[in-house]
Amino acid sequence: MTEAMSSIESPNRSGGPPRGRATRVRRQRVRAAWLFLSPMLIGLALVAGWPLLRTLWFSFTDAELNDLAAAQWIGFENYLLYEDGIWYGVLADPDWWNAVGNTLYFTVVSVSLEVVLGVIVALVLNAKFRGRTLVRAAMLIPWAIPTVVSAQMWAWMLNDQFGILNHALMVLGVLDAPLAWTADANLSMWAVIMVDVWKTTPFVALLVLAALQMLPSDCYEAAEVDGIHPVRVFFRVTLPLITPALLVAVIFRVLDGLRIFDLVYVLTSNSASTMTMSVYARQQLVEFQDVGYGSAASTLLFLVISLIAVIYLYLGRRQLGVSR
Repeated sequence: MTEAMSSIESPNRSGGPPRGRATRVRRQRVRAAWLFLSPMLIGLALVAGWPLLRTLWFSFTDAELNDLAAAQWIGFENYLLYEDGIWYGVLADPDWWNAVGNTLYFTVVSVSLEVVLGVIVALVLNAKFRGRTLVRAAMLIPWAIPTVVSAQMWAWMLNDQFGILNHALMVLGVLDAPLAWTADANLSMWAVIMVDVWKTTPFVALLVLAALQMLPSDCYEAAEVDGIHPVRVFFRVTLPLITPALLVAVIFRVLDGLRIFDLVYVLTSNSASTMTMSVYARQQLVEFQDVGYGSAASTLLFLVISLIAVIYLYLGRRQLGVSR
């Protein structure tokens, strides 16, 4: 018993605190973390947990918006059903898969542009020049404007009859005739992407700028003394150091992109060329009043977002070397 107790309380090989004491400290930290997180978790369960469970329940019923109390259990019929040689359900609906494709395309293109432009803007704002504080404040204006407000503002500017964008391009000689940016199926998706990039690039730039402000100056001073080209310094030094902040920005923007609704709906309403998964679910719930079918679409969207979040957390833990 004495040998066992001494082995527990003995310092580890790395010269750190005794193993038993380290275990107790770790447990105390975990308990403290759960204690501080518990109010937020309780509030989240009340605010988000109940609606989520109710939506999941409705997805297995034939609920209609005009009489939710009369809903009957139908199993997975809203998701997929084979009857009389024909497949039914959300997973068999071409409009759903069109919405999935639109959502993924919008997310990939918009997030890629936002990351590239955000890094460029952050590098510019990280440099020392007169009026830098004013420029930083002005950069946040697009991000601070509510999405619905900015979407409606851009809807007016992109209008093919009185929009200022068409007028400016025609004055400059770029266009011969006004373009229907939000009505043309070939242009509407790019119009939505353009507005989203304008609004959320400052968010990415802000996170990257915060990471740039914390970088050590020794590496850059050494690179300047050695005469290394700035482009090479960026890819060899700066980019690896800001990668954690960049990954945080990417995952936030990917999750926002997958559940995009307000921007798309205000600019293009229910257009098939820009319909996202959220717009599809809203159309089924509100316009078609099919709560069961719309809840199934909403549940699938939730599962997609949850899967991506879990994969990100798993890869993040592996990158940090966390075994469990």
